Formats: sequence, C-alpha cells, structure tokens
Amino acid sequence: MGLLHRLRRRRLAGKRAIVTGGSSGLGRALAWQLAQRGVDVLATARRGDRLATLEQEWRAASRSSGSLQVIAGDQTDAVFRQQLIDTAGEQLGGLDLVVLAAGSGAVGPFAESSPDTLQKIMDVDFFAPTELARASLPALREGNDPAVVFVGSIIGRHPLPFHQEYAAAKAALTATAGTLRMELAADSIDVILATLGPIASEFWESLLVGQRASWSRGRAMPAERAARRILRGLICRRHEVIPGLQAKGYVLTSRLFPRLFDRCVMRRAGLRRRLFRSRASLPHQDTPDSSERSAEPPHDGSSS
Repeated sequence: MGLLHRLRRRRLAGKRAIVTGGSSGLGRALAWQLAQRGVDVLATARRGDRLATLEQEWRAASRSSGSLQVIAGDQTDAVFRQQLIDTAGEQLGGLDLVVLAAGSGAVGPFAESSPDTLQKIMDVDFFAPTELARASLPALREGNDPAVVFVGSIIGRHPLPFHQEYAAAKAALTATAGTLRMELAADSIDVILATLGPIASEFWESLLVGQRASWSRGRAMPAERAARRILRGLICRRHEVIPGLQAKGYVLTSRLFPRLFDRCVMRRAGLRRRLFRSRASLPHQDTPDSSERSAEPPHDGSSS
C-alpha cells in the first residue's frame, strides 16, 4: 500500500490549497501555476494591494477550471492562521495542500545583530509556517491526497557567514519537514521540502536588516521555473526538491567537502583566520638563534 502510494502520481486538478507569500516572487508563481493546473487556491500575504492585483489578473487571464482567491493578513498571528484555515474550509470546501512560501531575511555580523532581529526572522521563517502546518492538520486529514510543502533554503543545509538568523530558521524548518514526513505518513499526508538557491524575487530588497553582499550573489533562477520544479516534485511525491544545478552543486559540495567549502566561502567573504599567533605573544626562549627569530614579523595565515 505504501509503495503503491509512492509510485502513484498526485493529481492536482480539483485540489484545494493555501499558498502563503502569494503577493510576489515564488509564492505568487506557485499560486498562479497551481490555479492553472485546476487547483482552487487561497493565496495570502501581508500586502493586500498586491494580492488584489493578483486576483484581478487571474480573473482576466483564467481559462482553466481552477480558481484563485486571496486574503490579506500576517501569518505570524495565530488568530489569522486559524482564520485562514477556516476561510479555506468555507470558500474552498476543505483543504488538500498547504504551500508555505512566505519568508524574510536579514544580513549582517552576528556580533552586531540583535535579539529582536533573530526573533522576527524566526517568527516569519520558522514559527509561522510550522504552526500553520500544525493548525492545518485536522483539515488535511480530511483532505484528498493531502500534502504540505515547506520552502527551505540551501543555507539551511549549510550556512553562510552573516546569514545567522536566516540560516538558523531554515535549518530548523528543514528538520521539521523531515520529522513531519515520518510522523504524518500514517495519515497519508505527504511532506515535501523545497531547498532553494537564489530565486529572482523581492527578497533581497525587503531584508529586515542589511543588504546582500556582492560575494554571495549567484545566478537567480526565475520564480516561475522554480515553481514548476516544486510542483513537479509535488506531483511525483518526492521528499525533497532542489531546483537548479547551482543549488544542487551547493548542497552536494558542502556535504562532501564541508571544510574546503567553508575555506572558499570565507576567502570570498574577506574573512581571515589567524593561523599563527604573533611571535611577540610567545614566551621568550633564550636560544642561539632567538634574536633572528624575534626579528621576524608576525605571520598571519592567508588561508581561511
């Protein structure tokens, strides 16, 4: 029974879905493409004007059997999360898919950051999607071939410097997806993790703190292409989707050669680690050539 379930492709037409982060970027692309495939979508985000534009554009362009409705709100608010699930039940008649695409980021040295920034990033990128998934379970258990899609990051697989808050949140989300995949198998609820590299979106323009460093820039995959890869993984019942060769290379290289990977990243980021202490800080040794050694300049290793 379990093997047959894994081999059977998921049919999207007729499904009912909540999609977070629907006002822009990947969330918008996922909401649009799900509706194109015949899914009744309830898209949510904080920016009501953007959602209204999305709904209007869908109504003007739609030629498929799916629908796209919107509701604005803050997913970090527990009251709104329940309202979102209740609205799906009322307007869509139930719930089969929960796609958790909303996210936020911050960039900067850990020593200069603040507990407030960490709390906000964890709220948006970890607590909110995790708690929305939890609150959705009763509806999903009554759903038709249900699934939860968590949107993670390659930085959650292996962190980068100056991205502590975001990396921590996505690492926690990755662990949660793995745990729920096993726990919810008995309820026939699939859990898919989308591990993303750089995606063309407004993410970097809306950082809570800091700005993206030039050394960390990669070739951004269009959000529409990433959304197609994620939906393919949803249809094929994959445990994890890593869209694009760049993201796959990052995950594989950091897994196989973690120390070398870190050294390369630190060098690109301009970070240096002192390999040898200054000779002046060492105890003086009265040996025949001590005067020659003490005249040598301190040596800072350039490798990272």
